[in-house]
Amino acid sequence: MVLGALTIPCCVYSAEETDEELDYIEESTYDSNTAYINDIEILGSNIIKPEYIISKMSLQKGDLYDKDAMQQDLKTIYRLGYFTEKMKAIPVKNPNGTISLKIILEENIPVTDFTIEGNTVVSSEEIMRYLLPLKGKPQNITAINQAMEQINECYYSKGYILSKIDSIYDDPDGTLNLSITEGKINKIMITGNEKTKEYIIERNIMTEPGTVYNENQVKQDLVRLYSTQAFKDVNRTIEVSEEDPDLFDITIELKEQRTASVSVGGGLDSATGAFGSLGISDNNFRGKNQRVSLTGMVGSGILMSDSSIKNHMNYQAELSFFEPHFLNSDNSLMSRIYFRDLGSYQIPLAIERRIGIEGTVAHRLRFNKRLSTTFTVGGEYINLSEGDIHHITNLYKEHNLNIADRAKQLEGGYFLRLAPGLAYDSRDSSVNPRHGALASVRYEEAFGLDGFGKTNGRLTGMAKKYFPIAKKSSLTLTGRGGIKIHGSDMPEVMAYRLGGPYTIRGYKVNGVGTGTAFVMGSVELATPIPFVDRLKVNFLQNLRLTFWVDAGRVFDPTISSYLYDRPIQAITAGIGLKINMPGIGPLSVDYGFPLTNPGPNGSPNGYFTFGVGDMMY
Repeated sequence: MVLGALTIPCCVYSAEETDEELDYIEESTYDSNTAYINDIEILGSNIIKPEYIISKMSLQKGDLYDKDAMQQDLKTIYRLGYFTEKMKAIPVKNPNGTISLKIILEENIPVTDFTIEGNTVVSSEEIMRYLLPLKGKPQNITAINQAMEQINECYYSKGYILSKIDSIYDDPDGTLNLSITEGKINKIMITGNEKTKEYIIERNIMTEPGTVYNENQVKQDLVRLYSTQAFKDVNRTIEVSEEDPDLFDITIELKEQRTASVSVGGGLDSATGAFGSLGISDNNFRGKNQRVSLTGMVGSGILMSDSSIKNHMNYQAELSFFEPHFLNSDNSLMSRIYFRDLGSYQIPLAIERRIGIEGTVAHRLRFNKRLSTTFTVGGEYINLSEGDIHHITNLYKEHNLNIADRAKQLEGGYFLRLAPGLAYDSRDSSVNPRHGALASVRYEEAFGLDGFGKTNGRLTGMAKKYFPIAKKSSLTLTGRGGIKIHGSDMPEVMAYRLGGPYTIRGYKVNGVGTGTAFVMGSVELATPIPFVDRLKVNFLQNLRLTFWVDAGRVFDPTISSYLYDRPIQAITAGIGLKINMPGIGPLSVDYGFPLTNPGPNGSPNGYFTFGVGDMMY
């Protein structure tokens, strides 16, 4: 950094540039190079302590005097920066043949005060922390430059990378004056958008013209634009403004990607069976960054289930709409209409049909961007019909139960759902996180519209903590729980369930049991497959080998758990493969085996489970 016109005499010359100013006065009647130094006296040093100056010299008391060494010591003293070039070393002969060495110095003008101009984003108090050590000492260009570097680093560490110290100069009274240019933005330009509306882009850019450029904030703006999924590349360039050399023009360079798509797929999933799917979606609907999706799926029915689940084709359809900027930039809205027809997971040998509509507003809290609140409003119709009356009748008889109670099991109805929630997310990545935490809590009140006695409230919570292991691996600890708060006549179809690919792996769906409350935990080590992660294939970069242990317990078991003698609690261990697919989420294949009694309908050898999407933690 160039320090302008700083008029400090000691800063004009360097002892390395000339030796003429170092004027030695020596006695000529004796050979001083054969005499020892008896003492050293520093004259002219009023602020800088003589002991400090002597400690920097090579010649010390008791040493043999050497003219060349004295010359180097004068240069060393000069380089301390506190003295002018007017300095002398005078060796004086003593009667005993020793030398008394007198060094005459002239201190620079001392720093008495400071003025700071041009700073707005960094306070004068903070800048003064770097300047105050100079006060009261002779002006020292080295120390001043160090202070300037510290001030610049202070700006840079906060993201103000275009800031600079324009000039520094001194007054005759010893006041140092600093002038700072912080790097303000003249204008922000956007290029590359053809479909996306410009105001949609602008609302994701928090940086504004007239403000001081902050690289950290601009990076957040770029990440925000990239996360809209409307662009395949986002960048920025900075140029000095032609209107004012102290201002800068920022250009946001965008490359849009194709956002409308038609997808046809299929696969295998423990909860759906062999399935085929068709989807139509647009992630930048009308160029407004809205997301619209229509999906349909037909599955063969749940795989690897016990005999409690009716073998029935699985039909699902959903129309969803996402508005990322609902009312203001801190809100988003997800709404959907859905239809499901399948063999019921909750009610044994029943066919379950659900038709619903819901909307969820998420609000990011301004005082902590990692925290967000959610509120869901929805209406749902649940219909349960008998799938195998003969089989269920025999089960009731075997357990000495009245088949008339079956009607209670098949109870569904119309429900209005209200569900507030709170979520926390500090993960370093949503794909393969290795640091941070993920937590949420949600309370759901379901009002029975065709019978108020069905009204119930449930509280569910989850917490995950990620720990990095080695360079690419991670250890995840997970805890989850849920409880019915009220509702003695809550339909059994709303009970919690454990078992299957999204809860306790190594068990069939519902294999652990269903009830009105549950707790579960998991420990999972995820690591790249050796050598595979080195291949230059994006698909393989997200592949992880997992080793895990799951444990959980159901409380207040339902009649279904009793009918099938489910163990209610379980501990399992296993190994799996997980890969994150863009737009789909984690796909996982796991093999787990029970470490506790699996019950008469479970297998002591465990099961494979297949999952699409993240585990329901």
